Amino acid sequence: MLDIALPKGRLGDRVYGMLKMAGYECPSIEQPDRRLIFENPETGVRYFWVKPSDVTIYVEHGAADLGIAGKDILLENRPELFELLDLKTGICRMAVAGPGDFRDSRERTLRVATKFPHIAGSFYAEKSRDVELIKLNGSIELAPILGLSDVIVDIVETGKTLAENGLTVLETVCPISARLVANPASFRFKTEEIDTLARKLEEQIS
Repeated sequence: MLDIALPKGRLGDRVYGMLKMAGYECPSIEQPDRRLIFENPETGVRYFWVKPSDVTIYVEHGAADLGIAGKDILLENRPELFELLDLKTGICRMAVAGPGDFRDSRERTLRVATKFPHIAGSFYAEKSRDVELIKLNGSIELAPILGLSDVIVDIVETGKTLAENGLTVLETVCPISARLVANPASFRFKTEEIDTLARKLEEQIS
């Protein structure tokens, strides 16, 4: 039995659809109830729904063999996992955004508000840019509007929220998409099963 952590929400629904098409269906997961764990002995899978940011925790600690996590979570939290496959869904980008007329000056420290301090810190370290990182958990677009920061580093999908708040994308940090990840111990002991699942998923992508 392969234990697979799925992120709650639209991404999880899309990925389950891919797994179903790949031959790993689990009819009980499609029932309208509040259960969190579903299994199908015939296909050898057990799924469970978790908060997207918790997927890597379940996989890293061995509670799940496999999981689906955004590249942003992998880059920010740096869990000890095997990244097996880019699922080519949940596509967006990590970007620097700010007022359209913003001009950076290296004569002073750049103030950067973000939910992703590791990603932002690494990005500016590569540019040898002196920054002050301000960790926020929500409504990040407010930071430059209220003068808390000069710019923000955040996930951007359509850019609509930025535009509605008078902000624009200034730089792209990296592309983001959903990835299939595996617990290293599970991969050693269930190599054949995991390789087969990954190959069938890759066929769906192709």
